[in-house]
Amino acid sequence: MSSSSAPGSEAALYAPVKRFLEGRGYDVKGEVCGCDAVALRTGTPSSIVVAELKLSLTLELVLQGVDRLAAADEVWLAVAAATRGRVRDRRAIRLCRLLGFGLLAVDAARHRVEVLAEPAPYQPRKSRKRREYLVREHQARDGDPMAGGSSCLPVMTAHRQRALACAARLRGGPATVASVAAGTPRAGRILLRNVYGWFERERRGVYRLTEVGERALAAQEMRGT
Repeated sequence: MSSSSAPGSEAALYAPVKRFLEGRGYDVKGEVCGCDAVALRTGTPSSIVVAELKLSLTLELVLQGVDRLAAADEVWLAVAAATRGRVRDRRAIRLCRLLGFGLLAVDAARHRVEVLAEPAPYQPRKSRKRREYLVREHQARDGDPMAGGSSCLPVMTAHRQRALACAARLRGGPATVASVAAGTPRAGRILLRNVYGWFERERRGVYRLTEVGERALAAQEMRGT
């Protein structure tokens, strides 16, 4: 066995991919004009397929595939099979479909190829529920309370904004739901659900702020939002 096709090398993926494409009626040759594998099928219609091989699914591999689209009818990305990792990430598979790439998980040791995505035009189905959630959350927030890209702070959702408003109204001492609800939508539900552990029911219709709520409110005020 040559070092170029040793187990664990990209070249070790070539033979299984070549056999896979030959099974689809193509004549396959390796390292043609900078492409890892080029497969031709003559006749009507003729077809050109390019396959790029990598041990893992990387941005560089995706960019190679984008570059090959100008010359090929089909582009396949062939990646070493793994039970875990990016190649089986549903988002990565969806990306390949969006770009029109085929995606193969290649087990070189067993000479097996698993098709994770076919190279075909793909239009993702819109999720009405997720779209409505985005619009609802966007419209419910007061202003723009959090900079995009913030990753070390609690997400300032509309619910959290309202809970902080309730906490601020309770800072002076126990208060009725009605007084807290003045100017704060859904205050009664927020106090009852107590998602963050900030509120404590003192008696029927009256709530107080817990120590956890005090700390959360103070931390938010220190951040200046």
